[in-house]
Amino acid sequence: MFIHGGGYVYGSIDSYDNLCRYLTKNTGSVVVSVGYRLAPKHKCPAAFDDCLTATVNFLKTAQDYGVDPSSVIICGDSAGGNLTAGVCQALVGRSDIPKPLAQVMIYPGVQKADFNVPSYQQNKMVPLLLQDSAIYYTMMYICGNLSLSQEILKGSHVPPEIRQKLNTWFCCEEFKDKLYNPDIMAPFNKDVYEKVKKAFDLSCSPLFSDDAVFRQLPKAYILTCEFDVLRDDGLLYKKRLEDNGVPVTWFHVKDGFHGIVSFFGHPEVVQGKVAIDNVVSYIKNL
Repeated sequence: MFIHGGGYVYGSIDSYDNLCRYLTKNTGSVVVSVGYRLAPKHKCPAAFDDCLTATVNFLKTAQDYGVDPSSVIICGDSAGGNLTAGVCQALVGRSDIPKPLAQVMIYPGVQKADFNVPSYQQNKMVPLLLQDSAIYYTMMYICGNLSLSQEILKGSHVPPEIRQKLNTWFCCEEFKDKLYNPDIMAPFNKDVYEKVKKAFDLSCSPLFSDDAVFRQLPKAYILTCEFDVLRDDGLLYKKRLEDNGVPVTWFHVKDGFHGIVSFFGHPEVVQGKVAIDNVVSYIKNL
């Protein structure tokens, strides 16, 4: 199953058709491309609910399409990577459907708490996903407007217990440089939190789920790019999975930027082909 990206605001089955066809042809798999309602018309958790519903329905009927339901992989890029992580967590403990074989997350954004981790600070002006753009997509998905965007950017919506969790899990020392300012977050504002508390739900921030959930997740593949604001989101999720005994295959594109798999057919963006072919290799070897 493939869940497209686009910041919950853009993207469609049609815009990802070439990518899904490439995956089908080169992995020998049936690919189900999942469409979902978009923000701001449909706010959180609409996208998550649609993806979960589609996944459950397919797992229940996979044999009708000649698919072994115990061999289903859930995959997504960017916001689709977030939704992939959330859907896999939502399936934990269910006895009415088989557990996914694996989860494949391509530069996923897995938390809506700290938009100033090192990768956000270092790559805030790097296309295709700027720091301001990430805030925009988040606000459209959660609130449907930008009224609290500055508060979210400064982190005033983050309660102390979430800040402590981030400090505990933080795993990106090797990526820090002189541009990183760890003291940039504003004091906690409960009023702001109450207005955007959906940001910490499973449907937005699967990073913050309990260890008991993580321990039951399927094996994972995570792709990150050096020049991507979401780089450290992927690394944080990798750490949480590994800390809970979940096998993780990590592929880091050292000269990559956000969105490269969408350019896999463009000869001038060789990183895109390298990235998607690594995903193909992982899937074929499962």
